[in-house]
Amino acid sequence: MGKEQTCDAVIDGVRTHGLAMLETDDVQFRRAERAHAAKSTPRLKVLLKDIKKVILDGEHLELRHKGGVVRLSLGAKQAAAWAKRILEPPGLLDKLGVKEGTTVTVAGGIDEDFVHSLELRGAVVRRGRKGKDADLVFLGVETLADLNNVAGLAKLMRPAGGIWFLYPKGRKDLREADVMAAGRAAGWKDNKTCRVSETHTALRFVIPLADRPAGATAAAKRAAAPRSAGRSKGR
Repeated sequence: MGKEQTCDAVIDGVRTHGLAMLETDDVQFRRAERAHAAKSTPRLKVLLKDIKKVILDGEHLELRHKGGVVRLSLGAKQAAAWAKRILEPPGLLDKLGVKEGTTVTVAGGIDEDFVHSLELRGAVVRRGRKGKDADLVFLGVETLADLNNVAGLAKLMRPAGGIWFLYPKGRKDLREADVMAAGRAAGWKDNKTCRVSETHTALRFVIPLADRPAGATAAAKRAAAPRSAGRSKGR
């Protein structure tokens, strides 16, 4: 979900320069080492739930939160995009890339309520290791054994698709490092994480561009554009 922008900022009246980041649950700011600002300027981390007011002023975005005020000079386009994202945060399925008409394969121990939410969204849901050319594959991982023989999952999806591993948080016997290692060992690239619930998180893998069939990425974009643009939003 993250957005990043190098920009000038005013944090509680102190001018500084650095990297602003809009994450799933918060806005962060890290001052650049060379910035001409007071050394006391802290790294900023504001939870979205603590933001009381969002003010869009041209190229500036002002956030008034429980701890103070931060003003980011993002440029008009990015300021508007950040304001919209903060005021209208995407839901879980949006973060996971599931849209109406998305073909999804679910395997492993996937919660039935999650599968039902996919169906309500209008996704085409397949269960088990069947079919091919899915847009997304979701694999439920509850034990280290579930990470064995994951390479076959790539055969279930189109080359430009994604494979999400859904796994529990905070367990020493099943760490993010274990999940990451299993995907990388299969030859995939991890490129996104997503909070699923209080107890579970998700890590997405994709097939590296160099390993995809020639023209697969361009063909996928051409195929996806008319499908998403032409579908009615009415239910």
